[in-house]
Amino acid sequence: MFHDLRFNDAGAPRPEFVLNQDAYRDARILVADRNFGCGSSREHAVWALYDYGIRAVVAPSFGDIFFNNSFQNGLLPVVLPAERVAALRAMLEQSPGSHLVIDLVAQEATVPYVSVDRFEIDPFRKECLLAGTDDISFTLGHRERIAAFENAYEGKLGLL
Repeated sequence: MFHDLRFNDAGAPRPEFVLNQDAYRDARILVADRNFGCGSSREHAVWALYDYGIRAVVAPSFGDIFFNNSFQNGLLPVVLPAERVAALRAMLEQSPGSHLVIDLVAQEATVPYVSVDRFEIDPFRKECLLAGTDDISFTLGHRERIAAFENAYEGKLGLL
């Protein structure tokens, strides 16, 4: 994850990289810029963030494939207006160690005692994230209904 930004050629951490700084090292929410994840068409980009401990990324926009892969792998992409994301980044830079709280149920990104931003999310995606499922496990949760439908359909076609 961000290897060339996080480490120098000798493999030592770059102190200027934000996630190498003590105040941000244990961050679980990444506040990024526009079109985050563009060029990250494989799930590995999402896996790297998730494995590091990131559970949500706040940005004005996302690369399409990264955005969809995020939901499939338990990472919440939060879209907020560019000016709000810039304000959040500025606040975090000015006050290292500040907290941003993402409430998926309420669909809110909150800086305690400072601001609350509502965000939109597809209801199905929200349900899957809250349940810890992806499209496949959601579908498999309906296997009995699917089997009943297929049996009835095959019976109508005279295939049984």
